[in-house]
Amino acid sequence: MSADSPEPTSHDAATAESGPVAPTGRRRSRRSRVIEHGLEWVLFESRWLLAPLYIGLIAALVVILIKFAEELVHLVTHIFEETPDDVVLGVLSLLDLALLSNLVLIVILAGYENFVSKIAVARDAEDRPNWMGHIDFSGLKMKLIGSIVAISAIGLLKDFTDLGTSEALDNTALTWRVVLHVTFLISGIAFAFSDWLGEKRLMLSQQTHSND
Repeated sequence: MSADSPEPTSHDAATAESGPVAPTGRRRSRRSRVIEHGLEWVLFESRWLLAPLYIGLIAALVVILIKFAEELVHLVTHIFEETPDDVVLGVLSLLDLALLSNLVLIVILAGYENFVSKIAVARDAEDRPNWMGHIDFSGLKMKLIGSIVAISAIGLLKDFTDLGTSEALDNTALTWRVVLHVTFLISGIAFAFSDWLGEKRLMLSQQTHSND
């Protein structure tokens, strides 16, 4: 060892014995990745909190079925006592409940597949509906608004059929029902137009990238 070289200190000796010290920034980065992974896992698994909501909708579907059976029994047992207008109203009530049950079923199946998990048991089933697995959030939104407009139209038709009877609505209530139905209709058209614009913009973007 030359005379000019400094003698090793006790700190240098301890460092040589313990090996190289990992940088503090690297330790923090590793800790951040662990925290980030845990947070993302919690966020991703939180989608299962929606499952009880869809189970509750199944219970609502059972309630609709019970009311449908009640309306059907009443219609059949009083078939010879009711007027043709009463029969029309009874059938419209059944249609209203049927459309409502379709709406609930669409929300259950499409919502579960879009936001929770794929339904594996229905993947190879012969009776699987054609729309399952092909409805995204935009398609689900359009089916919902379409069902709501149809239900509102049936309710409005029932109100007009009741005109001249004791169960008829007054002019103010009937006007608000018409306004509500028109609002649903305009909302459906606006949703469809916005989806069309989105698809058009996506097609233009794809064409631009393909030309580049």
